[in-house]
Amino acid sequence: MAADLAQETAGGSLQLHVQDPVQKFTFLHALVAGGVAGVVVDIALFPIDTVKTRLQSELGFWRAGGFRGIYKGLAPAAAGSAPTAALFFCAYECGKQLLSSATHTKDSAYVHMAAASAAEVLACLIRVPVEIAKQRSQTLLGHKQQLSAFQILFRAYRTEGLRRGLYRGFGSTIMREIPFSLIQFPLWEYFKLQWTPVTGYESSPLSVAFCGAIAGGISAGLTTPLDVVKTRIMLAEKDSLNRRRNARSILHGIYIERGISGLFAGFVPRVLWITLGGAFFFGFYDLTTRLLGATNTDK
Repeated sequence: MAADLAQETAGGSLQLHVQDPVQKFTFLHALVAGGVAGVVVDIALFPIDTVKTRLQSELGFWRAGGFRGIYKGLAPAAAGSAPTAALFFCAYECGKQLLSSATHTKDSAYVHMAAASAAEVLACLIRVPVEIAKQRSQTLLGHKQQLSAFQILFRAYRTEGLRRGLYRGFGSTIMREIPFSLIQFPLWEYFKLQWTPVTGYESSPLSVAFCGAIAGGISAGLTTPLDVVKTRIMLAEKDSLNRRRNARSILHGIYIERGISGLFAGFVPRVLWITLGGAFFFGFYDLTTRLLGATNTDK
């Protein structure tokens, strides 16, 4: 807002002087705010994520653990949430700035889509190994021998290597995350942009959280089949049929076996989890960014 005010009221030299510090601290704001938001969401809503994963498991909900050990896999999720979210938002905010400057546009849905997609690919470098450790713990696969998250990952690397072990499901995760982001982030940015004109109230962390919840819920529902495929691939045992099938074959197999309900397994907990998660995630991201901005202004 200060930068916008400078554009309207000051000359070119003063405008550059005001804008530089804002861009200088954007990276730090995104890093810290993204990390805080990621940790809050993953810890607060972890039980819902566990229920969703077990519903999508090939074993079925009860054989995968039912309501037992609902916090299994919390440690890797908590450890990986901060760096994953921080990396994503750093890439997203930087991507928005670069693309907006290159295309001379502001608040373009195409810029938001491109920035979010690129950020998701980078974030998956951390997210995929974390998801493997988390989901195998959630479905009790890693606890047949009481394995820790580190032991699950080490065993995956030792028996299957880097690409097929630690990064199994990387392609299917990107296949889920990019469509999800292509829907969620343009919606979130659009809802934020329309908040004040429609409601007459100034934007706040609460309104940003509300916009994030609606955008997240819509995106989660539409991409549930891709999430089911990703879960099946990550949970596949070394000699299982899913280990040798591609995403399209797995989708077809699920449809033949269980119909539409199988493709949308875990729909309710997924939508609930990401709706609440969107509220927490974007709300805390916006709040932390504002606090960091206020601290920087005071200095």
